[in-house]
Amino acid sequence: MKLKIFFSNNQKAVKITPEIKKLLRHAISTALDYEKFDKNAEVSVSFVSNEEIRSLNRDYRNVDRETDVLSFPMYEGDDDIDVYSDSAVLGDIIISAEKAVAQAAEYGHSVERELAFLAVHSTLHLLGYDHETSPEDEADMFYRQEEILKLAGIPRREGTK
Repeated sequence: MKLKIFFSNNQKAVKITPEIKKLLRHAISTALDYEKFDKNAEVSVSFVSNEEIRSLNRDYRNVDRETDVLSFPMYEGDDDIDVYSDSAVLGDIIISAEKAVAQAAEYGHSVERELAFLAVHSTLHLLGYDHETSPEDEADMFYRQEEILKLAGIPRREGTK
């Protein structure tokens, strides 16, 4: 599997270094491997401000508040990924860098770990998982993301959320 990630940065809270891009590429790639996604994949990852993510959340989800990450999958419901193609554009990941900084402090881990977590969480959404549909779906998705982060070498530290 070959993974193309298109990064864009429209915020000032976090300096998006080559190391952060490499970490997110590794986290997303590990998520795709864990889910046995064997096609070439394209994903865009955008870093935005709280103001911008609030606007997107309001416009696309009718929720007028900031959030940490939004996922815009290319395929939803009956729109299955083309099984005859060897490549798939999975969709867009939008991360509020400001929210990531705040959550990292709240949870007692690094901003890098929080960004990786948000990337994995959003990648699972791009693949069709949804934690808001039922308690079982929430437990399944949260289990998967923790397993993926462990496999990627980015586990949660003991005593953190």
